[in-house]
Amino acid sequence: MREGNVRGGGERLAIGISVKKSRLHGFGCFATVHIPKNCAIREYAGERITRTEAMRRMKQPGVKRISELDADLYVDGSVRGNDTQYINHSCEPNADVFIIDGFMIFFALQEIVPGEEITVDYLNSFDEDRAVCQCRTASCRRSINQQAA
Repeated sequence: MREGNVRGGGERLAIGISVKKSRLHGFGCFATVHIPKNCAIREYAGERITRTEAMRRMKQPGVKRISELDADLYVDGSVRGNDTQYINHSCEPNADVFIIDGFMIFFALQEIVPGEEITVDYLNSFDEDRAVCQCRTASCRRSINQQAA
């Protein structure tokens, strides 16, 4: 598998992902190579914005690609982001996000095979977000935001 360094961390990133139509929602991020369990996949990149700006953008129409980095700092993947902005939600995800040295890094929770969609559990989304979950898994809670379920 081709890999690259995580900025400043020395961890390795899987290069093999692509964006294509998803059965879950719009477009999704798919593995193009075997990604072993616990392997770093890629950084969630984008414009870093304040909480105030994140809340303002969340009230705008359209798809949101904003994730919380910490209590006062958010990342908007739709501005200067990468393919990870298309990672969709699932109530039974195969990946998770960890904050490492101020960067959001996706890691495989299990082996991910080529062609498989990479998913994470968004858990608690913004209070205003009432998006309906489309994952159709056995444990689907029918809402992306746990608080709304």
